Amino acid sequence: MAGRRGGGGGCCPPMDLLRSEPMQLVQVIIPMESAHLTVSYLGDLGLLQFKDLNADKSPFQRTYAAQIKKCGEMARKLRFFKEQMSKAGLAPSFKSTTRDDIDVDDLETKLGELEAELVEINANGEKLQRSYSEMVEYKLVLQKVGEFFHLAQSSATAQHREIESQHAGEASIDTPLLRDQEMATDASKQMKLGFLCGLVPRERSMAFERILFRATRGNVFLKQAHVEEPVIDPASGEKVEKNVFLVFYSGERAKNKILKICEAFGANRYPFNEDLGKQAQMISEVMGRLSELKTTIDAGLAHRGNLLETIGDQYEQWSRLVRKEKAIYHTLNMLSLDVTKKCLVAEGWCPVFASKQIQDALQRAASDSNAQVGAIFQVVHTKELPPTYFRTNKFTSAFQEIVDAYGVARYQEVNPGVFTIVTFPFLFAVMFGDWGHGICLLLATLVYIFKEKKLSGQKLGDITEMTFGGRYVILMMALFSIYTGLIYNEFFSVPFELFGLSAYACRDLSCRDATTVGLIKVRETYPFGVDPAWHGTRSELPYLNSLKMKMSILLGVAQMNLGIILSFFNAKFFGNCVNIWFQFIPQLIFLNSLFGYLSLLIIVKWCTGSKADLYHIMIYMFLSPTDELGENALFPGQKMVQIVLLLLALVSVPWMLLPKPFLLKKQHEERHRGNSYMPLETTDNSFQLDTNHDAHGDHEEFEFSEVFVHQLIHTIEFVLGAVSNTASYLRLWALSLAHSELSSVFYEKVLLLAWGFNNVIILIVGIIIFIFATVGVLLVMETLSAFLHALRLHWVEFQNKFYEGDGYKFYPFSFALAGDEDDF
Repeated sequence: MAGRRGGGGGCCPPMDLLRSEPMQLVQVIIPMESAHLTVSYLGDLGLLQFKDLNADKSPFQRTYAAQIKKCGEMARKLRFFKEQMSKAGLAPSFKSTTRDDIDVDDLETKLGELEAELVEINANGEKLQRSYSEMVEYKLVLQKVGEFFHLAQSSATAQHREIESQHAGEASIDTPLLRDQEMATDASKQMKLGFLCGLVPRERSMAFERILFRATRGNVFLKQAHVEEPVIDPASGEKVEKNVFLVFYSGERAKNKILKICEAFGANRYPFNEDLGKQAQMISEVMGRLSELKTTIDAGLAHRGNLLETIGDQYEQWSRLVRKEKAIYHTLNMLSLDVTKKCLVAEGWCPVFASKQIQDALQRAASDSNAQVGAIFQVVHTKELPPTYFRTNKFTSAFQEIVDAYGVARYQEVNPGVFTIVTFPFLFAVMFGDWGHGICLLLATLVYIFKEKKLSGQKLGDITEMTFGGRYVILMMALFSIYTGLIYNEFFSVPFELFGLSAYACRDLSCRDATTVGLIKVRETYPFGVDPAWHGTRSELPYLNSLKMKMSILLGVAQMNLGIILSFFNAKFFGNCVNIWFQFIPQLIFLNSLFGYLSLLIIVKWCTGSKADLYHIMIYMFLSPTDELGENALFPGQKMVQIVLLLLALVSVPWMLLPKPFLLKKQHEERHRGNSYMPLETTDNSFQLDTNHDAHGDHEEFEFSEVFVHQLIHTIEFVLGAVSNTASYLRLWALSLAHSELSSVFYEKVLLLAWGFNNVIILIVGIIIFIFATVGVLLVMETLSAFLHALRLHWVEFQNKFYEGDGYKFYPFSFALAGDEDDF
């Protein structure tokens, strides 16, 4: 929609809705000193699509590769700032405090300084946080291991006292000898155990214990204690549940093994002193260090927050400026240098109405840049197919996107989007017709429309953004659904006497079911829509389903005729007389001789109230065209009319098949004999689509057999397609029937069934189930189903009659487009 956005100026001529805007190829010669400002003004205007004149060069070989690299580096710094703001829970402010005329070089210097400062703050913060986490772990080790040593020492003292008391009470002749032996033992030969302590992740603690036991063959003593709260690991910076461990060992060999195991398991080790006095001193020092680190970290975070807030206030303007600069230099790289290397040459497409605006922008750029020479603007004549440009607004853009999803219109081809505005929501409503469901859909859509300004500036999810973008399509679908629902007289599948009483009543007192049998007409015809008594009728009255089925055929034939008529206008616009006389006219005759006649019979039967069997009429029109119709006759002379229509249908098939290949062959021979001359183009209208020539033009040898086979395939495709496409429109009836039946099932089997129990709880449960079933199935799934079927009817049954869809969009250079992109 970018190109369409750019053409919304008030000085533009009225839109030609059926045809794309007339386009022209222009050449602009720009002096080097005003090139940057010129491209900037053209980007603000958004009405010129530049051609890449340096397509053979790599990005590194282009003139402004260094400037683009600089813009890319600035963009990287801005992304870094955005990531840091996101981690800090801050969002960029849309109220910029930076001056509007900031220089790009000054911005580059400023971004570099801010990045260096922020990187330094982050590095210092990480170091301080690591030290703080280490101190926290050290404090836990001192507490838990200190408690263990205190308990062990108390237990050892108690045991020693108990042993001494036992020895003092014994009167044995061996006692002095044993004491003398103990005292005589060499103190230097007594073995002293070493120990290591620290923290290990709790999830690895069991494996840590097993590996220690196996590596030392059980010659260790391990003690573990749970840490109640998760602690921040100094290495990873994440909260981890850990255990404090204390392991006793004997010998340097065992110590080295334990150290390696600790390193492998990510166990952090900390020193510990057995002296109680030194333990208290160490705890005091750790607490003081923790307090200092906390104060320093808080100050660093405050400074970092202030810096990020300052960046956030200016981020949006900086990003717009960098994005704009990068887009300008990308565009400048598409321009070619002239031989003097003093000017840049640009070529591009623009609408004819935009010539004045582009020239004004060029003059303004030359004046503002104090260039000695102004830019030169001139139209270039070419045979190249121009891009397609339809000017749309917020209402019509979504309908145009529906068409463009199938294929972009060829330049100056009839635009199906104009008809889609009406036909798409109407065909949807034929399948979705229920004015209760239509009101629900309308209320949901009005929320998006009333909050349009607020939601348009926000980042939405994929489904929400798609729904919001098509809000006006859904609005039209809802309004048409209300209308067709009133025609069908269905409100959540329930008929109402909104516009008066039913025209039918019971024939006699024995009539027990007034919705099925025994009804006679006693009043005037129901004034609007379907009579409430038609719902569920099985005998005397017309079926509502029969009405929907016949209406589907009428709508399908009408839309297919519209498609063929539009193909006629396309051929007339491009001067293709061969297609007019030998393709579209026989197509109209064939289609209306069969299915147009069927539509006429349906209308006549409705108007006359006849009970003629239309199936019998159409079948025997082919099997026995000369037989009398009898009670199936709807009007005088019907048999003769059917014979004439059948002959026209038979004649139209060779009419489509045979003449066109011979005429194309004749035109080809005349061109090569020099009997056909074309004047030189001297007018401003530079483009003339040569659709008279088929695929085998002047540059190739004309192959009559290939042209004939192609026409044969096209003829067979149309004849079979006329039948299959008409049958395809019966999906309007099938989807409408399915929607009505589903709604009726939910109403009767959920709501009425719950009401019949005379229990408040069951009724509430039934209402809740009914609401969820209605919303989930009828308002979501059925809406999507009807939407997709309406899409198929437009793409296949309607657009394939006249729409080539092999063009390409007009994408002008516009800063409005670049501003909508997240990545730059």
